Amino acid sequence: MLVDGAQRRVAIPARVERIYAAGPPASILVFAIAPDKLIGWTSAWRGAERPFIAQRYADLPALGRLTGRGSTANVEVVLQAKPDFIIDYGTVSPTLASLADRVQAQTGIPYVLLDGDFDRMGEAILQVGRIANEEERAESLARYARETVSEIKQRVAKVPANRRPRIYYGRGPQGLNTGLVGSISAEFIEQLGAINVAAELGKGGLVQVSVEQVLRWNPDIVVTIDPNFHAIARVHPTWRELPAIKAGRFYLAPNLPFGWIDFPPSVNRVIGLRWLARILYPEVFQEDLRPIVRDFYSRCYHQTPSEAQLDQLLGPSTPPA
Repeated sequence: MLVDGAQRRVAIPARVERIYAAGPPASILVFAIAPDKLIGWTSAWRGAERPFIAQRYADLPALGRLTGRGSTANVEVVLQAKPDFIIDYGTVSPTLASLADRVQAQTGIPYVLLDGDFDRMGEAILQVGRIANEEERAESLARYARETVSEIKQRVAKVPANRRPRIYYGRGPQGLNTGLVGSISAEFIEQLGAINVAAELGKGGLVQVSVEQVLRWNPDIVVTIDPNFHAIARVHPTWRELPAIKAGRFYLAPNLPFGWIDFPPSVNRVIGLRWLARILYPEVFQEDLRPIVRDFYSRCYHQTPSEAQLDQLLGPSTPPA
């Protein structure tokens, strides 16, 4: 029996060979721990993403998602996929717990909702390991994630408060969607001891803002996961007036095969934390990222990136070692 993030008690079958990921964060989590038991992805791969994943995994079918915006799967899709277990990972809410209960009741397939909070990542990894009977691998990955995050936080803690940057995180092609304090999507800012300029809007999830609002906030650094916004903002007559963009303190997070800081927010955020720490505190994080990225991809994505792929990932947005 497993108690999930919503405090639901779910029985674990003696044998779990086929796992359905209810959303993108869960698909990465399951893939990192039990890649041969993941039965499909939530969406089809784009061309640039596929080379970073071994073909046998990239060729898994797109089954759609049960949770989140733009849900494309339903109970019939789940039944046709014939999973032994359903896992969701991310925000825990009564609505998502109710969905899990309903799908489990309709299909007879155990369904757990794991808490996606950054500080509970190790716990979620261990829970998937238990479900998939991959405890040894899960323990190794959980230890790696915890030690990496702990080490980064210890080093950041030595940075004086007056040197902690104010960050605007721009999501979407226009860069006008951002995460509030407490949002799983913007959690990386707090993890790095930086200041989320949207904090004045309160706590919560994602929110729409205006360019004028961002100009008033005048962040020290702008970070995005959207290449369209990154390209447009540098020539946009209003965005380019933002001092951070004028000064080149505008960073596009790597996003192959998954975003490094968000989209989706899963174990991929571990390498994103290391990347952004290098940008925010270059005097503290001076190590070469290439071997660190190589190790992370080998551990979590089961394929070591080539030198050309490392060049692609660690492009001009990453300060040199």
